[in-house]
Amino acid sequence: MSIFGFFKSKKEIKEKYIPQGPSGCMASNRITVDGCKVGYMYREEPDADATFPDSGWRFFAGDEDESYTDNPDNFHIFNLNTICNYDGDIVPYLDAPYGVAFVREGDRFVRDE
Repeated sequence: MSIFGFFKSKKEIKEKYIPQGPSGCMASNRITVDGCKVGYMYREEPDADATFPDSGWRFFAGDEDESYTDNPDNFHIFNLNTICNYDGDIVPYLDAPYGVAFVREGDRFVRDE
C-alpha cells in the first residue's frame, strides 16, 4: 500500500482542469477519504508562506464541525486537478477571484455571501 493508500482510490487521474496559476489546494478528508462531494468551497488569498504552490482554494464536504476542522490531520494538500477528479462539478468555478465562497445546491454551486 502506498503512503496515500487511505485516500479514496481513483484508478486514473484525468486532466480535468489546467490552472493558469498555482495549482495547490487544501481539501478535507471527508472528500478524499470518505468520498463525499464538495459541499462548500472558498478561495482566499494564497498563503505566501506555503510550502506548495497555493491557489487559495479550500474544499469541504460542508458537514465538518468545529472539532473536525480544528484537527489539521483532517486536511491535506492536493493538486486542483486531483480534487476535480473527486468532484468534477467544481471545475466551472475554479477561475473565480479571491474572496469568493460557494455552497452546493444540487449539482451546481451558488455564491455564499
